[in-house]
Amino acid sequence: MVVLNRIYTRTGDNGTTRLATGEAVSKASGRVEAYGAVDETNACVGLARVHTAGDPDFDAMLARIQNELFDLGADLAAPAKADEAAGSVLRILDSQVARLEQEIDLLNDGLPPLQSFILPGGTPAAAALHLARTVARRAERVLVAAAESGESFSGPAMRYLNRLSDFLFVAARHANDRGASEVFWKSGATR
Repeated sequence: MVVLNRIYTRTGDNGTTRLATGEAVSKASGRVEAYGAVDETNACVGLARVHTAGDPDFDAMLARIQNELFDLGADLAAPAKADEAAGSVLRILDSQVARLEQEIDLLNDGLPPLQSFILPGGTPAAAALHLARTVARRAERVLVAAAESGESFSGPAMRYLNRLSDFLFVAARHANDRGASEVFWKSGATR
């Protein structure tokens, strides 16, 4: 359990923060940007959950994802090392990616086939899930950019974030009364 007795420490007043390893880095580093965007995604999922209490199984999926997003943040806050002992650092696992895939398939099975692109909106839950999806996609882009600049991340972390945005898209469709309240794009309709 984490115990936080003081919320402010003043240690970040100079624009640095500490990774899980204790290493001081700039708050503008790609790694910090990545786990910050994951935190934003988590907040968006929390907002969506305000509207999903009427569907306890669906809400439970989202609650588990919120916990996994904290795990993902911890994973990203600790640079991956080749000689790292299994279980020595909190990491996202391939089994968590597989569970997301199973839940995508489960939610998608009850939806009508897509006939057009969907505009973010519909029900309040769906709108919030679409917002979470776009933030998750940004988090993924930030993570990829950080990896391309030399940061090391675990493979499951990158896969989880990629799959999460797919889950959130299907979850938004599910939240739109299983497709009934979807708003479709009408190409060139405003010309």
